[in-house]
Amino acid sequence: MQRRDFIKHGGLAGVLAAGAAPAFAQSQPEIKWRLTSSFPKSLDTIYGAADQVAKRVAAATDNKFQIQMFAAGEIVPGLQVLDAVQNGTVEMGHTVSYYYFGKDPSFAFDAAVPFGLSPRQMNAWMNEGNGTKLTREFFAKYGVVNFPCGNTGAQMGGWYRKEIKTVADLKGLKMRIGGFAGQVLTKLGVVPQQIAGGEIYPALEKGTIDAAEWVGPYDDEKLGFNKVAKFYYYPGWWEGGPQVSAYVGQKAWASLPKSYQAILEAAMAEAHGDMTAKYDARNPTALKRLVATGTQLKPFNKVILDACYKASLEVYEETGAKNPTFKKMYEDMVKFRDEQVLWFSVSDRFFDNYMATVKRGGAA
Repeated sequence: MQRRDFIKHGGLAGVLAAGAAPAFAQSQPEIKWRLTSSFPKSLDTIYGAADQVAKRVAAATDNKFQIQMFAAGEIVPGLQVLDAVQNGTVEMGHTVSYYYFGKDPSFAFDAAVPFGLSPRQMNAWMNEGNGTKLTREFFAKYGVVNFPCGNTGAQMGGWYRKEIKTVADLKGLKMRIGGFAGQVLTKLGVVPQQIAGGEIYPALEKGTIDAAEWVGPYDDEKLGFNKVAKFYYYPGWWEGGPQVSAYVGQKAWASLPKSYQAILEAAMAEAHGDMTAKYDARNPTALKRLVATGTQLKPFNKVILDACYKASLEVYEETGAKNPTFKKMYEDMVKFRDEQVLWFSVSDRFFDNYMATVKRGGAA
């Protein structure tokens, strides 16, 4: 069943109402799975999405289907979730697909690519466009079924020890940044480092890296980046609407009763929407606290953004020339994105800009 069907029929509540949960649960087998996350428990919003799934599945099945959670590093390191699901170490994982860019750059399309899709556009591509079809075909080669299970919203551009005023300021910068964006920034002289979330702070504190990006104010404040870097830039042009995904091993998925599949998929769809809502609600107050304690909030200027956009197009062309799967997914996403940008520029953009203007003018 497609994720959109769960949304149309009321999500998990609809599944429960249709299933008469107590009587239903008595006739179902007891199943115990393990889920490994790429995130530390301290990040209650991004780690918490998978935890929410586990709790909802248990409640919906009268504890017949239990999913035991493991934080990054408890079973495998945070950047090895795909491998753990693929080889059957665990039945399920919760991660961000661009972490596995090194295996195949096509992984990035299940998460985010530079100057790609916003959160709503990503949802539209996955559920109404070809996003799910294309990514499922790709993940099948790895013995994994992928499911949207969170979106952080547009991310920040990261924390820097020095100001970034020109493109030249990027040269030689050692920066924690994941996936595709690292290749783009390499063209501008950045030295990218892929580091799991829980390991970023000590690397930034010790000077092993000069800059780091993670998610946004709520998580970044929890991780304490403001204590070791002063300049906080926006936007994270490489993550306009990054999707967090749940991976389920193909064999594990096929072994589930259809009713359990329906409940699990509905729980993931519920957690997917909840994550964005939580970040949207929590980021504003966290940003105010950061600025109040000395964080210097700064936008990337247009010259820097234009250089990054140009470098992105070069990497897309170079990668697509060598990788037909990547090229197919990229072209489909771009066609969908361009239509979306046209629509959003008519509706959301003008509404949002007006509201920002009247807020600054004191009229609202």
